Amino acid sequence: MAENEAAEKSGYASVKTALRVIEIMEIYAREGRSLTLTELAKLLGAPMSSCLGLIRTLASLGYLYETGRRQGYYPTRRLLDIAQRIARNDPLLERVQPVLESLRDTTGETVVFGKLQDDGRVLYLEARESANPVRYIAAPGELRDAHVNSIGRAILSTLTASARGGLLSGLSFAARTPRTIGSAQALEAAMQGWQKQGWYPNFGESFPDLGAIAIPVTIGGATYGLSVAGPLHRVEVNAQVIVAALNAAGASLQG
Repeated sequence: MAENEAAEKSGYASVKTALRVIEIMEIYAREGRSLTLTELAKLLGAPMSSCLGLIRTLASLGYLYETGRRQGYYPTRRLLDIAQRIARNDPLLERVQPVLESLRDTTGETVVFGKLQDDGRVLYLEARESANPVRYIAAPGELRDAHVNSIGRAILSTLTASARGGLLSGLSFAARTPRTIGSAQALEAAMQGWQKQGWYPNFGESFPDLGAIAIPVTIGGATYGLSVAGPLHRVEVNAQVIVAALNAAGASLQG
């Protein structure tokens, strides 16, 4: 029993440390400047002693460097280089990226490719932003609640009603805008109409001025979602044109 408890505590500590490392990198991305140990500890909400250990380890591995004596630390390019090598070798994104770029150019709006997670949230895997000054901004790694997200709705449509209900059972349907669908029952009723038309909208439900349209896409036996998103006044009025472009892009990815 004591050995099991020790193993569980060790595992928890390892996970917590891994999360701290990710949080440190996210802090640097947000702050965009060199940070002292005191500043990092405060922003991380961690004791100075544990923060010092993390910083020293990251510096010894080449991920951080000291910008000057007592001036703080900043990330090196090592993490970026590793991330770029990983991205270059992703067979799924290698196949998807040219299609996303073509769809963005055709519609003039931001294009997002994502997958539904077991916790009922959509994970954005890739995005190509519109060149329009007024546009929807999205980035890989972002998470969105499936029931108010066009990609989430598109993927949910491929599940049975009972599977959808189970996945959404723990989610809040609190209104985010006056147009937000307010219950699982109302979403299920709307789903019937969306399934008949073959495309899945989010017209001002997650953010008042955001419009998005998505379709499900099956690649290698797994289901993903492909969406076009932008200002509501542009997306809603051009829905049929966007749907046609989405269907063409989806057909080129299916299989």
